[in-house]
Amino acid sequence: MILVNRDTRLLVQGITGREGTFHSLAMLEYGTNVVAGVTPGKGGQAALDGLVPVFDTVTEAVRETGANTSCIFVPASAAPDAILEAAFSGIGLVFCITEGIPALDMLAVYHVLRQQGVRLVGPNCPGATSVGGAKVGIIPGDIHRAGSVGLVSRSGTLTYEVVQAMTDAGIGQSTCVGIGGDPIVGTSFIDILDLFNQDPETEAIVMIGEIGGDEEEKAAAFVQREVRKPMAAFIAGRTAPPGRRMGHAGAIISGGAGTAESKRAALEEAGIRVADSPSHIPSLLRAAGVPR
Repeated sequence: MILVNRDTRLLVQGITGREGTFHSLAMLEYGTNVVAGVTPGKGGQAALDGLVPVFDTVTEAVRETGANTSCIFVPASAAPDAILEAAFSGIGLVFCITEGIPALDMLAVYHVLRQQGVRLVGPNCPGATSVGGAKVGIIPGDIHRAGSVGLVSRSGTLTYEVVQAMTDAGIGQSTCVGIGGDPIVGTSFIDILDLFNQDPETEAIVMIGEIGGDEEEKAAAFVQREVRKPMAAFIAGRTAPPGRRMGHAGAIISGGAGTAESKRAALEEAGIRVADSPSHIPSLLRAAGVPR
C-alpha cells in the first residue's frame, strides 16, 4: 500500500457540504479513520450522524484529533486557500477533489507546497484507495479486490473502469491513485510509480494516461531506468483531433506533441504493454505473469 492505510487520520475540509457529507460517509463506511471535519463558522458541531467533530480551522482540527491527511471538498474559488491552510497546519498529505481551479492559482500553490514538503494529490482527482486499508476521495469502494497490482491514472472514470475490469478478472489491487487531469497537479506519474516501485505489497503496475502534455513520456523514461516490475498501460484519446480540448484541461494536443501515438510508442519502448482498450488490461497483466 502507498499514501493511505489504516494509520491515516483523515480530516475533510468542506465536510458539511452536500458532496463532502456524501463522500465522507462512504469513506467512513469503507473503514477510513475520518477523525475531523472543517467548515468555517460551524465549529463545535458534529457531522456524519454525530460521529465526526467539526472545527472552524484546520489548525484546531489537527491539534485536537492528530489528523495527518486532508481531503478537500470546497468550491474552486476557495480550494487554493484550503490547500494552503492544510499545508501550514501540519498536514503532510492533501487530496484535492475540487475541479475548475485556475491554473495560475495552482501554480502558486504548487511551489509553496514543494517548499513546505507537503504532498498534494490533485486537484480534480478522485483520490486513492489502499484496498482493505483506507479510501480517501470519491473512488467507489465496492469495485476493489485486495491484491498486488498498483494503479495510477489521470482519469477518474477510467480508474473505475479498469479497477472493475481487474476485479472481474480476479486480479486484485494494492493501491489505486487518481492524480488528476489538470495541467498543474501536485503529484506526477513518476512520483506514484516511484512509490509503487518501492512498495513490497505491489508486484505489478497499471498506468492510465491520456492525450496532452508529456507526462506519460517522462514516466516511460523513468520506468525504463528504474522500474523492474511488470506493467500495463492504456492511453485515452486516440481519436481526438489536434488543438481541441477533450475532457480534462490537460488533454489537449499541441502540434505533434502529446498524441496517443507518441505516448504509446514511448511506453512500448520502455517495455510496457499497452492495451487497445481498458478492458484489455487484465489480459496484458496475465501475459506479464501477474497472479490473481
